[in-house]
Amino acid sequence: MQSKAATVEEYLAGLPEDRRAAIAAVRKVMRENLDPDYEEGMQYGMIGYYVPHRVYPAGYHCDPKQPLPFAALGSQKNYMSLYLMSVYCGCEDEDAASQHARWFREEWAKTGKKMDMGKACIRFKKVEDLPLQLIGKAVKRVPAKKYIQYIEAAQAARAGSKAKKARA
Repeated sequence: MQSKAATVEEYLAGLPEDRRAAIAAVRKVMRENLDPDYEEGMQYGMIGYYVPHRVYPAGYHCDPKQPLPFAALGSQKNYMSLYLMSVYCGCEDEDAASQHARWFREEWAKTGKKMDMGKACIRFKKVEDLPLQLIGKAVKRVPAKKYIQYIEAAQAARAGSKAKKARA
């Protein structure tokens, strides 16, 4: 469910009270741990945390007009979701992004909480489903400049892989 809200405050005001409280709790953790080079705003119909163009002029490779997405927080039909792009990986290689993703999954397992996660989307029904301290730690571990390095390394690896396949 994509919201048409123009501001974070508008988005939160449009949520049912129980969801508003849960999203606000996760948002608080995000904001307390974000590197100052990230910004918060509405992106793709959710609360987005991103590297603004003033820090990374290239923007999001899929849509350079958009700032580079780092995380998002949203209320879906059947659950709420936290998207942490820094933990998105296939984890086959040993680059820094893969190590971070592996660290995140290992640390989550230690919390004893059930993880309901896709590649970068963590689904939850109530805030108690989340290890908030771990989420804060994961956000803090990836300042904007490090995240940009992750992204650029992944793009270079993809480009190299495509070139290799084209030569074969």
